Amino acid sequence: MANKETEKKIANVEEVGELVSRSERFIENNKKNITIGIIVITVIIGAILGYNHLYSAPKNKNAAIAIFRGEQYFMKDSFNLALNGNGVDYDGFEYIIRQYSGTKPGNLARAYAGICYYKTGDLESAIKHLKSFKSDDENISPAIIGLIGDCYVESGDVKEGISFFEKAASRANNDFLSPIYLKKAGIAYESMQQYDNAIKAYTAIREKHAASMEAMDIEKYIVRAQLAKK
Repeated sequence: MANKETEKKIANVEEVGELVSRSERFIENNKKNITIGIIVITVIIGAILGYNHLYSAPKNKNAAIAIFRGEQYFMKDSFNLALNGNGVDYDGFEYIIRQYSGTKPGNLARAYAGICYYKTGDLESAIKHLKSFKSDDENISPAIIGLIGDCYVESGDVKEGISFFEKAASRANNDFLSPIYLKKAGIAYESMQQYDNAIKAYTAIREKHAASMEAMDIEKYIVRAQLAKK
């Protein structure tokens, strides 16, 4: 009888592990694209509004015109061209950052450049540019902070990455972005075998963001962390 109960418990644990593994693969394959998509959409809208609002100022007008071609390359995933220009009629985000410092398009170019460097694997440059971007927007600011966390985790500095995930979750304070970054923090804590902190992050999703997509399967993450802790 005892053997059957033990076998059943082991089977349940294995099932939980498999479900968690599938869910994590989904997050890894899609969450980065989702959060980057949030950044891109907000940045593009900001660029359009900035162009319309600042059209009369020559420097801002020229900067808005200059960044437009870069956005086209960016949307086509031509990240090196977006960053460095085509040598003909577009000079690149790096040039726009230098030439149009202090303008809204110049600031937007920092976000674009940071994402381009992230996508091309230059994590150090990505962190530098993403940190220099300034925004109080309730969606783009936490998304940029969260992407900095991704950069740190992928570069091996998991502890620093967690701090940015937690900051992004706190800054967002909503049921869409906050649970994304709490979940990232929990998974990162587990990779460091800090299971109490992982459970705390996962529990925050369950208790504070019960309406989120992440909350739908968060119990499996909590169970896994609890089992690993024993």
